[in-house]
Amino acid sequence: MFNLFAESGPAVHIAPGPVFQIGGLTITNSILYGWICMVIMVVLLVWVARKVTIHPRGGIVQFVELLAEFMMNTVASGFDNKKQARKYMPYFVTLFFFLLLNNWLGLLPGVGEALTINGVPVLRAFTADLNATLAAATITMIYVYGASISAFGSPLKFLRHFFVGSPLNPLYLVIGLLEMVTNLMRVFSLAIRLFLNVAVGEIIIAVFTYLGQFLAPVSAAPFTAVELFVGALQAFIFATLATMYLAAAVNHANHEQHEIHPETTTSETPNMELSVDGSNA
Repeated sequence: MFNLFAESGPAVHIAPGPVFQIGGLTITNSILYGWICMVIMVVLLVWVARKVTIHPRGGIVQFVELLAEFMMNTVASGFDNKKQARKYMPYFVTLFFFLLLNNWLGLLPGVGEALTINGVPVLRAFTADLNATLAAATITMIYVYGASISAFGSPLKFLRHFFVGSPLNPLYLVIGLLEMVTNLMRVFSLAIRLFLNVAVGEIIIAVFTYLGQFLAPVSAAPFTAVELFVGALQAFIFATLATMYLAAAVNHANHEQHEIHPETTTSETPNMELSVDGSNA
């Protein structure tokens, strides 16, 4: 049965719901909306890229430019070598925009309980699904580990950097192993932090929408405004933490290489910023 509005109570679904299947693979409402948001992001960023000019433009183009430049400078600030930081910018800036748009578009009317099929919401915020945030965190950390190993030159050297002293020393061995376990737990900390902030905000908005009845837009408006800020903040925190995880490993690798080959390693001034076009500001 197709319903446009929930019949009674502030019904909230924490788990994703199946919408349809493709070749035996179940597509959930969060995956479906994640795909929709991804298409919107690609179209938006391609359109903005074509509109960018030397002279600043107003409206959404300038807004996206400012966000992109802000994230590029954030990524660059974590690395000692700014030229080296440039090759990592595309992933982290894209990650930020993907999470930001998913968080914000998840607040649109019609997303969640407003539109259901047989009691299952057709659309659900991608980042309100723990499976989705866990997947995003896993892929991000795989990228971080891969780039870190590349910076060190080998998996063995990457693992070795967890140990401050000789692994043969029992104390250093335990500390190193704990550091490795803590590093692996970053996947869960990234995923759970993002999921809880988005899911709890979704529940609060649903409750006050129900309590407001015909005044729902008024009763839910303050909490929706707060969630716009929280969504932006959580996207920024997710992307920034992932950047810092990689930057710490890459900076360590550069430091070790500088000690071995001081004449072949150069560094730049740490406080240099990069503009949107990649030139030094």
